[in-house]
Amino acid sequence: MTRVDLGELDRTGARCELSDDQAAALDATGLVKPRPEGGGWWRLWPNGCAGAVRIDGLDVEVHPKVGIARLLFLLGYAGDPGFRPEDVGAEAETELWPALAESLARQAERALAAGVLQGYVSVDEALPLVRGRIRFADQISHRAGLPLPVEVRYDEYSPDIAENRILRTALRRMRAVPRLPASARARLGHLDARLDGVAVLPHGAIPPEWRPSRLNARYLPALRLAALVLRQHSAEPGPGGQSMAAFVVDMARVFEDFLTTALREALAGRPGHTAGQYHTHLDTSRKILIKPDVVHLAGGRPVAVFDAKYKMSYPNEDAYQMLAYCTALGLTRGWLVYAQGAASGPLPVRNTDIEIIRRPLDLTAPPGDLLAQVRTLADQAVPA
Repeated sequence: MTRVDLGELDRTGARCELSDDQAAALDATGLVKPRPEGGGWWRLWPNGCAGAVRIDGLDVEVHPKVGIARLLFLLGYAGDPGFRPEDVGAEAETELWPALAESLARQAERALAAGVLQGYVSVDEALPLVRGRIRFADQISHRAGLPLPVEVRYDEYSPDIAENRILRTALRRMRAVPRLPASARARLGHLDARLDGVAVLPHGAIPPEWRPSRLNARYLPALRLAALVLRQHSAEPGPGGQSMAAFVVDMARVFEDFLTTALREALAGRPGHTAGQYHTHLDTSRKILIKPDVVHLAGGRPVAVFDAKYKMSYPNEDAYQMLAYCTALGLTRGWLVYAQGAASGPLPVRNTDIEIIRRPLDLTAPPGDLLAQVRTLADQAVPA
């Protein structure tokens, strides 16, 4: 077994011996960028993502700079429904797979503590008697005039509902990850058994729709995490038929999605609405498309613009971009929101009345404190 651990900001990479199929499978995940060094040796470089990949005989993990617990919160907060601060607490695990398994098991145990949720589901069946409603079109096409069996549709009170299908599928996929602690695997297996009779979704299937309600309220934290596992976890064969499990996230996208959702919630009490990836044009001929990450509009007009910057790699270009946004939107202030330390405060632009505000967020802060930072930013950008 080859184990490779990298930090998200690692500047030296890691050297390891790989087959061509292993290198191709790793490259396909996007977690790292393999570069050949000859003789079957490769150097693996972080690729702007965090996560874990396990391929036959190879275990690669890129640790997020914000820590695993905070990654899970940031990643899930922008979901539908999103995480709340209390959904993900501090995790003792230093590896992503055990942390995910522990969180999923804990939330599923809480969801099922009062019993397995049940509901009415529609069942289509061919029966020797009439139950529910006859499906006349199917009866004619399938039975060619025969009176029996009868194609019917009826409602049955069952645990095989959307919420349980999503939860059981996530438990199954997490349990299939190799080299989990035996205790975590046992907990996941016990929870899976409690959902006996619930269908497991095939790989690639779109999860069934469900809506939060009073009846499924106790399931919500578990379903948020289960949806995250289904969305990000992959267990498909890699190039060369390699057995592979992967959980890979683009950290810049994670930060942008988090900031969009957090600002939308923080600005919800103001007049107007908050738009993510706002489409407009820089030029009057409407040939140059621009897409600020977040724009708040009131009365149909932009009143604040924000752009999420996970890395401060090109601070000059960031300022040029925000200047273009402010000019096109007719605003005198724009906010560059960084996910790490950056020079804070206003940057007045010469010969204009535009100023660019640079604002770092401390992503290592507890979730409640991090959301408080975003609320302060919203209050400054769009006073109540």
